[in-house]
Amino acid sequence: MSFLPDKNTDYASMAYWNERYGTEESFEWCKSYAGFKDLIRKEVQPTDRILMLGCGNSSLSEDMYRDGFHQITNVDYSTVVVENMKNRSAEARSMQWLVMDIKDLKFESGSFDVVLEKATLDALLVGERDPWRLSENSRILMDEILIQVSNVLSSNGRFISITFAQPHFRKRLYARQHYGWNIGTETFGDGFHFFFYVMTKGERLSEQDAQLQSTWSNHNLESQSTVARLQEDNNDDSYLNSIEM
Repeated sequence: MSFLPDKNTDYASMAYWNERYGTEESFEWCKSYAGFKDLIRKEVQPTDRILMLGCGNSSLSEDMYRDGFHQITNVDYSTVVVENMKNRSAEARSMQWLVMDIKDLKFESGSFDVVLEKATLDALLVGERDPWRLSENSRILMDEILIQVSNVLSSNGRFISITFAQPHFRKRLYARQHYGWNIGTETFGDGFHFFFYVMTKGERLSEQDAQLQSTWSNHNLESQSTVARLQEDNNDDSYLNSIEM
């Protein structure tokens, strides 16, 4: 069954996700855990308190739980998917599942050692037509979310972002001094590469990344490469190729 929406901006709609999650059992964006678990193991300790942003119906939390990461809190703004996920497996029943919008995180400062998102921010940016020149609304939205992510991270905590978006697009969003972190980048995947960003709180931006701040509100940037597009991973949802980032 295809879950192709009427328009790409539906990926940012709660109604779309509630309807989709009502019938879809599971879907993986940016590959499954096996494709990047070595990167996770480098950055995450079994004792870390982990927040999964926009968990959806991915098996990522369950796979990580089986791999020894047991302190996982999952949030999603879809009541449908949170209720579905709570009892999907023994691993799921051992975790916390909360209905919560990532634009309004209800946690105290320093509550988590790791905040992890996999293509959640991508879904919020699907309405953008030119990744070099984001709209004012999207820039404000991303800043509001990332300020909250930084706030809930503990000292030396890591924000891990797994995404389709290439560094020349996405690092401009993450490279702001007031988040109080640096940026590391890894890639994974065969043929088509996905990107694994690690922002460590309490470490300074590199000089090169700090210079990216000047492009944050520059509306005169010319497009320098083709738009990155979502790619499917062992699913028959060809619509992923039409989502521009």
